[in-house]
Amino acid sequence: MEYTTLGNTGMQVSRICLGCMTFGLDSSEKYEWTLSEAESIEILEHAIDLGITFFDTSNSYSWGDSERVLGSVLSEYDRDEMVVATKVYNDPAKDAHPNASGLSRKTIEQEVEASLERLGMDTIDLYQIHRWDYDTPIEETVRALDDLVRRNKVRYVGASSMWAHQFQRALTTADRAGLERFATMQNHYSLVYREEEREMLPLCANEGVGVMAWSPLAKGFLARPHRETRATSRGETDSLLHERPYDAGGNIEINERVEELADRHGVSMAQIAIAWLLHTDCVTVPIVGTTSTDHLDDAVEALEIDLSSDDLAYLEEPYEPIPITGHE
Repeated sequence: MEYTTLGNTGMQVSRICLGCMTFGLDSSEKYEWTLSEAESIEILEHAIDLGITFFDTSNSYSWGDSERVLGSVLSEYDRDEMVVATKVYNDPAKDAHPNASGLSRKTIEQEVEASLERLGMDTIDLYQIHRWDYDTPIEETVRALDDLVRRNKVRYVGASSMWAHQFQRALTTADRAGLERFATMQNHYSLVYREEEREMLPLCANEGVGVMAWSPLAKGFLARPHRETRATSRGETDSLLHERPYDAGGNIEINERVEELADRHGVSMAQIAIAWLLHTDCVTVPIVGTTSTDHLDDAVEALEIDLSSDDLAYLEEPYEPIPITGHE
């Protein structure tokens, strides 16, 4: 495993972040592809064996069960060695009350306590706003997050998927008021979705913000030949896979080139897609979600793949502008 510094925090994290959206308890029924508690535990323990120390979850994943499973597993290890990130904004339960979501002070304060309890922790390493809240002034949100840092409820704060002008406004608001600024941006980025290169990624580089790329495999589109995508369990049940423009523009050709390079290097398509992200200067860590230990092994082994400048150019060349997605 390789390790790197997360933005300007000075905090070291594994170069692969394990996304915990697929994890749940046996009672979880949010998604058809959510894993059982036993399956989730197996993957988490295997990740730790591989040297992964960075875990990303949310209060809304499996209606909070993802946090419970993660916290239960990490309680058996050295907590100081692990870096845990979770989020607030979306509904944390199927029948959540109105103040359970959003980024008001009330929501943030009650949801951080709920996340801490589920995780079984005193302090969350990275607390992220899951999306932009159009109903709450950003200064209220930033002040509420700053209070959590001062009270040692969280160590750092981050953001996820918004317009660059919104993120700049959030950073400026914090700076002008002397409040805790966002240390990370978790955004939608992969070989077949590169719209973030226009504004968000340059902004993050200029501000010293760490970048955590979600959906690095484009919900599986980059993990297998495009003609086979719909045959998978997720392909049959995950509506976002088909609503997002992964097969638009030149992305079918990119998928085919990923397949070609995978054959040439003797690795999987997923490993090529992850290796491309690891070769970029802008991404600190890709967030890799998985439903099997074998796929997790593949992700970690991608750290060893050396793509030439010609390989990178060959993968990138067919890309065409596509509609913005992921801010919803």
